[in-house]
Amino acid sequence: MVAFNRVILAGNLTRDPETRFTPAGLAVTGFSIAVNHRYKSNNELKKETSFFDVVVFGKMGETCAEYLSKGRPVLVEGRLRQRSWESDGVKRSKIEVVADNVQFLGSPRGAAAEGSAAAEPAPEAPDDDIPF
Repeated sequence: MVAFNRVILAGNLTRDPETRFTPAGLAVTGFSIAVNHRYKSNNELKKETSFFDVVVFGKMGETCAEYLSKGRPVLVEGRLRQRSWESDGVKRSKIEVVADNVQFLGSPRGAAAEGSAAAEPAPEAPDDDIPF
């Protein structure tokens, strides 16, 4: 029997990443992303948003915690994992994405306002009276 568990999602962080450490010292970073889906129904454009919890382990998790923040676009590649637990006698479960790779998309919010190279005007070309 063949088993395949792979997911690729692109969306925006809904909250800042939070990092914890296991007793062995392994970083575990968690964040949520919102993924939008647009479709047409009865000649009306509709938007549907899905929210996914993401968990990233190790150095990649530490990097996510350092550079990502709420609103930042990312591409997440990984697998789905279902966790189950009992709280106050009620059985609960949750499906989350365990990321193998997180690709940072776009630029951090406010980068242009902080004086990045993209915000500086391009230097003017010297005018030496050449007609071409």
